[in-house]
Amino acid sequence: MHCVSTNKFEPQSKNLPSIIRGFKSAVTKRSKKINSNISWQPRYYEHIIRSEKSFEKISEYIINNPLKWELDKYYV
Repeated sequence: MHCVSTNKFEPQSKNLPSIIRGFKSAVTKRSKKINSNISWQPRYYEHIIRSEKSFEKISEYIINNPLKWELDKYYV
């Protein structure tokens, strides 16, 4: 019998935040082995794409945003 839990506060391992947390953890551990000084952006924006228009807008942002890095106040 398959039991489905209704407790939303129990540990979750198959959702986007837990996948990102695991990825960041693995990359951080590996980078420390090669003496890399890595740091992560503390937050990220999660969005479910529900339409073609939304997909196009987000795609455009992903493509064009790195081109604006030199204009950022944190650019060194």
